[in-house]
Amino acid sequence: MKQDQVIIFDTTLRDGEQSPGAAMTKEEKIRIARQLEKLGVNVIEAGFAAASPGDFDAIQAVAGLITKSTVCSLARASENDVRRAGEAITPAMQHAEKNGRIHTFIATSKIHMENKLRMTEDQVVERAVQAVKWALEYTPDVEFSAEDAVRSEMDFLVRIFDAVIEAGATTINVPDTVGYSIPEPWGERMATLIKRVKNADKVVWSTHCHNDLGMAVANSLSAVANGARQVECTINGLGERAGNASLEEVVMAIKTRQDYFNLTTRIDATQIVPASKLVSTITGYPVQPNKAIVGANAFAHESGIHQDGVLKHRETYEIMRAEDVGWNANKLTLGKLSGRSAFRSRLKELGIELSSEDALNTAFASFKTLADKKSEIFDEDLHALVSDEFVSETSDHFKLVFLQVASQTGEVPHAVITLSDDGVEKKAEADGGGPVDATFKAIENIANSGVELQLYSVNNVTKGTDAQGEVTVRLSKGGRIVNGQGADTDIVVASANAYLNGLNKLYTKSEKLNPQL
Repeated sequence: MKQDQVIIFDTTLRDGEQSPGAAMTKEEKIRIARQLEKLGVNVIEAGFAAASPGDFDAIQAVAGLITKSTVCSLARASENDVRRAGEAITPAMQHAEKNGRIHTFIATSKIHMENKLRMTEDQVVERAVQAVKWALEYTPDVEFSAEDAVRSEMDFLVRIFDAVIEAGATTINVPDTVGYSIPEPWGERMATLIKRVKNADKVVWSTHCHNDLGMAVANSLSAVANGARQVECTINGLGERAGNASLEEVVMAIKTRQDYFNLTTRIDATQIVPASKLVSTITGYPVQPNKAIVGANAFAHESGIHQDGVLKHRETYEIMRAEDVGWNANKLTLGKLSGRSAFRSRLKELGIELSSEDALNTAFASFKTLADKKSEIFDEDLHALVSDEFVSETSDHFKLVFLQVASQTGEVPHAVITLSDDGVEKKAEADGGGPVDATFKAIENIANSGVELQLYSVNNVTKGTDAQGEVTVRLSKGGRIVNGQGADTDIVVASANAYLNGLNKLYTKSEKLNPQL
């Protein structure tokens, strides 16, 4: 690896998926993985193979399809985990590039070792070394992480890193698992480790920071300034709790401030916004308007002084161009006169492959219907349009057949709905505080699910008053949390579809383990 290049390790498909309700199907992971490959990500952590058969299958599928990025599986330092990870990445090892990695970890802080692992320091070191050796049976590319390194004693970190490097680990990751650190001491910790660990120059040093104090990106960049050459991050900063370091912010900071870092990445920055929009659509996590780089207002100037300055000379108030990160990538792609071949071709360019010819026919019919409703169709519309075709792991227990809503000033909103309930059509109606509330109550008169609605969010997919509205709902029941999504030019229909999508996800019984790094 070039010492002037920072490796971008994307964990959207693994750590990002641990956000409440953000679990993805295999097909959705493939779509995102293809976009990450197009983006130029060096390493794609596709999942945690031992978590579930679904995760194993998804990693294996991604490993078989992706050739320009390394495909990685996470594994705890146990033989079963490591071997499952090795089996999952086997397709990647069949490529000429042999681009498969196993990422194994064990906790190294006293609080974790004593209260969670109930192991001595000697036992932890022994287990870590053994995990690396198991991993080497499958791939020479082995990463080791010291979970909760931020609260681990420096002497013990040096000891365990010495041992795993001698065992054959090629990447050493130092994670701020609980988002506790601040930039200066985090950078100092990285510099001290590189200085004290034997054979430190034989491995790539990595950092993985959580955003609990809002400093994940700052901490990651501090680590880079002090010798780290891999940053573990996610699209949109997705992740459990407050999230992870944001890929787009890390990459553009390194690119924009080359005067300070004197480093590069291999990321194609024009693919950042398309990646952001795809991840947002699939996970149901909207991007806040003032989010750096990918927020809708990131390049908007409201102040008259700012507007005047930008019009006279862009660099008076802009440190990067909107088009450099892909804001012009959502160009008009298709219209109502476009044919099936053009539709199929554009989906392929977007990394979308439908499961069958019937699925293509269904999506194309939906596209034609949408084209009659709105004059311009953008890539984001296509992503939203075909999302329903990627639910093979989700039950289609409930389907919307008919919806009528009456809402007028001075009258109580009323909804009449017909659903297909496991193939049997059922009709219900209800009043509500608004048209959406009435619709949800009518659905519940049939479903009687007992769910708790934790979040209801509406965003426009593209610009214009004829834009599709994209609705996200978060439903909770019995400890399970799911996000449901729906998109339509009619926001009430989109809301109904989002609620039903969430209910259908709750009918699946797959559960995930959630290891933290």
